[in-house]
Amino acid sequence: MKNMKYILVTGGVISGVGKGVIASSFGTLLKSCGLNVTSIKIDPYINIDAGTFSPYEHGEVFVLDDGAEVDLDLGNYERFLDITLHRDNNITTGKIYSLVIEKERRGDYLGKTVQVVPHITDAIQEWVERVAQTLDQGLSKPQVCIIELGGTIGDIEGMPFVEAFRQFQFRVKRENFCLAHVSLVPLPKATGEPKTKPTQSSVRELRGCGLSPDLIVCRSEKPIGLEVKQKISNFCHVEPDQVICIHDLSSIYHVPLIMEQNGVIEFLNERLQLNIDLSKRSKNMQSWRNLARLTETVRNEVSIAIVGKYTKFADSYASVVKAVEHAALAVNRKPNVVLIDSCLLEQETQHREPSKYHKEWQKLCDCAGILVPGGFGWRGIEGKIRACQWAREKGKPFLGICLGLQAAVIEFASNVLKLEDANSTEIKLDAANPVVIDMPEHNNGKLGGTMRLGKRTTIFADKTSKIRQLYGNPNFVEERHRHRFEVNPKYVQQLEKHGMIFVGTDEERNRMEIIELKNHPYFVATQYHPEYMSRPLKPSPPFLGLILASVGKLESYIERGCNLTPRQMSDASSEEDETVQSMTNGFKALKTQKIDNQSKPAINGLVNGNGIDVSEAALDNVSDDARGACGGAMR
Repeated sequence: MKNMKYILVTGGVISGVGKGVIASSFGTLLKSCGLNVTSIKIDPYINIDAGTFSPYEHGEVFVLDDGAEVDLDLGNYERFLDITLHRDNNITTGKIYSLVIEKERRGDYLGKTVQVVPHITDAIQEWVERVAQTLDQGLSKPQVCIIELGGTIGDIEGMPFVEAFRQFQFRVKRENFCLAHVSLVPLPKATGEPKTKPTQSSVRELRGCGLSPDLIVCRSEKPIGLEVKQKISNFCHVEPDQVICIHDLSSIYHVPLIMEQNGVIEFLNERLQLNIDLSKRSKNMQSWRNLARLTETVRNEVSIAIVGKYTKFADSYASVVKAVEHAALAVNRKPNVVLIDSCLLEQETQHREPSKYHKEWQKLCDCAGILVPGGFGWRGIEGKIRACQWAREKGKPFLGICLGLQAAVIEFASNVLKLEDANSTEIKLDAANPVVIDMPEHNNGKLGGTMRLGKRTTIFADKTSKIRQLYGNPNFVEERHRHRFEVNPKYVQQLEKHGMIFVGTDEERNRMEIIELKNHPYFVATQYHPEYMSRPLKPSPPFLGLILASVGKLESYIERGCNLTPRQMSDASSEEDETVQSMTNGFKALKTQKIDNQSKPAINGLVNGNGIDVSEAALDNVSDDARGACGGAMR
């Protein structure tokens, strides 16, 4: 393939219909055909990045290897495509205008009047072309770039981008550019009839801007009939087979399969002249089919409580929920994520609204495991601390992430060490015992992009620990961070003396990265965010440990060298044999090879920083018997 291919995905008059998942699914299908795929997300807001957003604005802030704080859709791209993206893969209006204004200040425009057209639109096109052709970690050049334009067609803030792509289609030539338009087809209960007017309206708006869709992806509650497709075809200037329906599904893993069944690969192969060998696609998609089937057939459930303060909006913890799902499916369990509002666990709530207080605590007590994720600020911190205390005292499997680690340290210092007024300086600046303090070099008075961000190395202490065994006993791991506060090193010795062991530190051994409690089924907390590097077929080890402990299988898993097969991990009866076999086939992609723990993990194969090479070159060198539930090679 000589020329770079571009697929632009736009949205109709209503946002929030799954455009990001559909864009990711295009990439999944093309990658299954042997093509190298990258992606770009365009957010037409003035912010430079998503770093200062409240989770209630756009959901969670996703962090990339290079420390970029980006929209959660880039998390979907990384999980679906199993690729590593970078800060330039996220374009915002703020970035583009900053770039153009900086060039104007330098005099690059030679005194010309700087305008939206051509200067802003040219900057957008140049950015897309540059990023699309950037080599990935495996040093292979992408062949296809999926571009998602955020917002909806007609939004005033998105118009410069629409105009840029109107020009771009001629810049790269028609055979290298394809447009997919995602639109909602509502089904009013009053009539029970699918309504195509929103789709007709958004396509008319799009065509009025000079862009005509090649594919129309209709999002609907239920499958739409051929008559509806024909109607959309007649009014939107496309063939009926270019109208695809993606109805509400039980799992997003079914979306690429639905698109495949609707002939998307064949259409793109012809439209973009991809020269795909269609005979290989069925084999390459098999692991994805098995994963989608597993989400339907798995019977045994595991309930995990996520104790946070942004629980009113599920996308606030999107990556955490996905990581729980990945780990649960790896051990043949259906995840039941229970969102617990940490504010309702506090004593003040007990006095003010006792019914809500007891209801929330009942939900927490009914769960098999507890997870306290990251967050910022004082609100809800008492509830998180109390959840940590309950998990510690009752022997409940527990995983803390970022602020969750800090809450666990505060709780332990207060109730085990009996330190008076133990707290974080984020919560109480003049605490008598500041067991959690800020990092001066990451606190310069500005909020955006000033935290300790991105992938960093964590060195394991020379001692046995459950979490290290779950990673495969490496000397170090590399995981992504996003925090401004850390455990106060002055208290580490006291904490360890009473049973809170710091099993991981940074490379200078000054910053505490991982804690683990002695004599507890599973009480682990990490300063980093392991959820950012979890993948559907490669679950994050800390999450895998939480699920295993929650179903009572962690000890046996570790005793057997972290290599139990899916059948051994299952409680399946003879009636479930087919389900377990499907899972076994689904995890074929997890073949790994043992590597030297003294050397750094292969960059191309690193998924969870666990020292395991999962590059294609390694897959054929390991027998099926050597596979573990999370892809760990036999030690």
